[in-house]
Amino acid sequence: MKNNFADDVKIFEFAKLIYGKNNLFIGSQSQIDDFVFLNAGELCKIGRFVHISSFCSIIGGGNFIMEDFSGLSAGCRIITGSDDFKGPFLSNPTVPDSYKNVRMGSVIIRKHAIIGTNTIILPDVEIGEGTTVGANCLVNKDLEPWTIYAGSKPRKVGERDKDGVLDLERKFLKEYEGKL
Repeated sequence: MKNNFADDVKIFEFAKLIYGKNNLFIGSQSQIDDFVFLNAGELCKIGRFVHISSFCSIIGGGNFIMEDFSGLSAGCRIITGSDDFKGPFLSNPTVPDSYKNVRMGSVIIRKHAIIGTNTIILPDVEIGEGTTVGANCLVNKDLEPWTIYAGSKPRKVGERDKDGVLDLERKFLKEYEGKL
């Protein structure tokens, strides 16, 4: 094993494995295609015989575990951490942590699970062993083992705190006015 990767791992030339490379472990016979963006975050363990297709991204800074014989189809988005917009908070990585409310979590994809093209998996989700997720799904809760899932229907789940966000923006800009 070199650099926490098994010797027979195949990582294509244009895959971007950035941030936290010391926290990234990749098992034997796994393959990461071109144009994959991977932020290893706190911990990123990719098992044996795993395939991550082109244009996938694994981001957020939390924990990501992908067990043996599992796969991500093209364009999947795995999110292990995200801003929580339910309060008077600012967002994005250019803003200091004291003004944000970032929710860190884990995504676990168990053995033999297959994730369909352009699926998004949000923090604190476990995909059960042998589970298949169809294309274009939004996964925000645990999925049962050996089950096939398909479909996505967006629905309103709340409103942002407009006044609180704008008040915090004013406070932030005042504090950092001389630093900008």
